[in-house]
Formats: sequence, C-alpha cells, structure tokens
Amino acid sequence: MDSQEKAPAERKSPEILYCPVCAVEVEDPLTCGDCSAVICRRCGTPLESPDELGMG
Repeated sequence: MDSQEKAPAERKSPEILYCPVCAVEVEDPLTCGDCSAVICRRCGTPLESPDELGMG
C-alpha cells in the first residue's frame, strides 16, 4: 500500500476586521451561531473590512 503525503495546507493571512463603534481593528472576533455574522467581542457590532469603510 502506497502512503501518500499530503502537502500542508497553505495558511492564508487572516482578514483584517474593523469595528466602527469601538474604532479599532479586531483580532479576536466572534461568530454568531445563528446567522454566522462576524461581530465585535466588546460591543457586538458587525465587523467590516477596511475596504468596506466609507473613509476618504
């Protein structure tokens, strides 16, 4: 029986998420068990990626 070695999965860099209420980058977000929304651990606001923010 030939044993095949699986290549290690490539690790993607985590997406930077931003809380508009706390005005900080969130490194440890929560995921809602009901709707799968990614939310701020401090205030519960849905997080946004920097390109979704209306700055500039």
